[in-house]
Amino acid sequence: MVLVALASGLTGCTKSKFKTYNGPEVTRVIVDKSEREMFLLHHEKVLKSYNVDLGFAPNGHKEFEGDGKTPEGSYLIDRRNPNSDFHLSIGISYPNERDIAKARAVGRDPGGDIFIHGRPNKRSGIGPDWTAGCISVKNREMEDIYAMVKDGTLVTITP
Repeated sequence: MVLVALASGLTGCTKSKFKTYNGPEVTRVIVDKSEREMFLLHHEKVLKSYNVDLGFAPNGHKEFEGDGKTPEGSYLIDRRNPNSDFHLSIGISYPNERDIAKARAVGRDPGGDIFIHGRPNKRSGIGPDWTAGCISVKNREMEDIYAMVKDGTLVTITP
């Protein structure tokens, strides 16, 4: 009986990375690359803002796999990964048809697997703009974003 009480007490103390959100719907995500900021909006009202890290070559639109750039343009949140190597992650629908055509026109692969994610689970001491083209926030912030932003949400990434 004591073990059951102790076990239930310990599970009550653990903190889950999966939060719930009951506020206004996030209708759009805007990432301003030049300011290194991301905004979660309900129509025109900013609900939350975050400082972000970008790809290791942050200037310009992602053109092909391995260029280290974060895409620019309009995309959708199209998937989520609760078991990500980066705490939690939500996928961005890059590449679109235009991105694919542009990369193929020069004989390259446009790449993919662009996410908004937390910090890596296996590394520390990361400096600014360290991703391979993704958008990174602090882990606690990613927990909020993961709960607030639903699949199908519009993401606009500006230069």
